[in-house]
Amino acid sequence: MLDPVVLFFILGVLARLLRSDLRVPEPLYDALSIYLLLALGLNGGAELAHVGGASLAGQTLAAVTMGCLLPLLAFAILRAGRIDRVNAAAISAHYGSVSVVTFAAALTYLNAKSVASEPTMPFFVAVLEVPALLVGVFLARLGTGRRAQLARIVRDAFVGKSVMLLLGSLAMGAVLGPQGVAPVKPFFGDLFKGVLCLFMLELGLVAGAQLKELRRVGAFLAAFALIVPALFSLIGAGFGWLMGLSHGGIALMATLAASASYIAAPAAMRMAVPEANPGLSISIVLGLTFPFNLIVGIPLFERLAALIAGAS
Repeated sequence: MLDPVVLFFILGVLARLLRSDLRVPEPLYDALSIYLLLALGLNGGAELAHVGGASLAGQTLAAVTMGCLLPLLAFAILRAGRIDRVNAAAISAHYGSVSVVTFAAALTYLNAKSVASEPTMPFFVAVLEVPALLVGVFLARLGTGRRAQLARIVRDAFVGKSVMLLLGSLAMGAVLGPQGVAPVKPFFGDLFKGVLCLFMLELGLVAGAQLKELRRVGAFLAAFALIVPALFSLIGAGFGWLMGLSHGGIALMATLAASASYIAAPAAMRMAVPEANPGLSISIVLGLTFPFNLIVGIPLFERLAALIAGAS
């Protein structure tokens, strides 16, 4: 996958490994993340007017089902590997939730290959942020006699930055339609890939910093971080096929299933499961899973989707 998005990520990793003083200012990082979320939502929402409500309801139910299934499977695998309940639950929440940036990278890859996808896919990104967080808290608290802070987690999940910006911009795009969004298209459309490259530079710096932490997680978790995304991509592709998605939609659903959250999940787990070790989750998500998906996974998920779509 020789693409500017990947090369900017690799540059960030190399800069950190070589101990360069290269840094992306935190305010700029926040601005870039807001831009990406708004751009995804506006452009997706502009096409939502053509989608039937009944069809979207059925697909949403399938997406929520997948969002609950993935953390349960991750938890079972981690417990089989003798990871303690609390840390297994926290890691499962990360791997059951999704990465907006991985989704954006996959969307960019599909656009470069002229592979179309459903305009509802940004909506499913927002939908899939929440279920795994709730399942992770439930699994951590199961049998401990402590109340899960589910109400608070639900509220924070729905009003968190990523979900709020995605759902809000989706609604704006749906109200405005393609013609209404057209005046801001040069900013929220044409500049999207360039902004994503800058964001990837920062993520490369962060991932490079996490590589040294991988020595502490052990061989099992390192293998988990590489094998589970590939397994989950098959599940995501299967759900995409059941949802009646196109070639591009199946590829994006496989990508979402294979991705792992490094924004919403860490914040939720710090609040609800403070006894878990956050270093375990972050190091394997950003040190192994994210680079794997970005460099190797996305092209493989697209080919898998092509096979499924061609056979359906």
